[in-house]
Amino acid sequence: MWSFRALDRNISTQYYERRLAAQREKSALPVDMENSTDPLEYIKNPMMAEFMGFHRDADYNESDFEKALIDNLEKFIMELGRGFAFVERQQHIVTDTDDFYIDLVFYNYRMKRFVIFELKTHKLTHQDIGQLDMYVRMYDDLIKGADDAPTIGVLLCTDTDNTIARYSVLHDNNQLFAAKYMTYMPTEEELRNEIEQQKRFFMEQHGSRNL
Repeated sequence: MWSFRALDRNISTQYYERRLAAQREKSALPVDMENSTDPLEYIKNPMMAEFMGFHRDADYNESDFEKALIDNLEKFIMELGRGFAFVERQQHIVTDTDDFYIDLVFYNYRMKRFVIFELKTHKLTHQDIGQLDMYVRMYDDLIKGADDAPTIGVLLCTDTDNTIARYSVLHDNNQLFAAKYMTYMPTEEELRNEIEQQKRFFMEQHGSRNL
């Protein structure tokens, strides 16, 4: 049901090639991509965010990043893919000792689970992963309903790191994901190289998972 413009964009950004389903090299079975509830079928890496209007070398902070995504929410949801519905921006979580604010919260009705996004304007760090892990645990404990599947956390950053994928809590974790975002439209060759690089990152993060 894509429009011509959406179809043209998804072809030029290699939409399906960027879905982790296309990178499941260890899987010997065909994947039902339209009916799957596996989070690995819903997270694309890299994620294209050229619709925000930033040029290749733009200088922006996390607030600018978040505002640009919200201002282009329909396009962001189209990039996320099937089943995503927006829930809240800067969702306030109160614990016994402190207050926390989660950047963006979505619900995916196909997976029947919340998906929280943390936005970073730098390369992936282990501190970022630790923060995301805490938010996911808090969300499962304080917000998620009894009928909801476990919450997924996605960290969007300017670049990924294979060492962190291999040795942090990101490794073999079914609820935490990190993905690189690109604020400009790369050339076909640049995008192809980026997809291959993120495939290696994916294998470090989830390669030992029993698919």
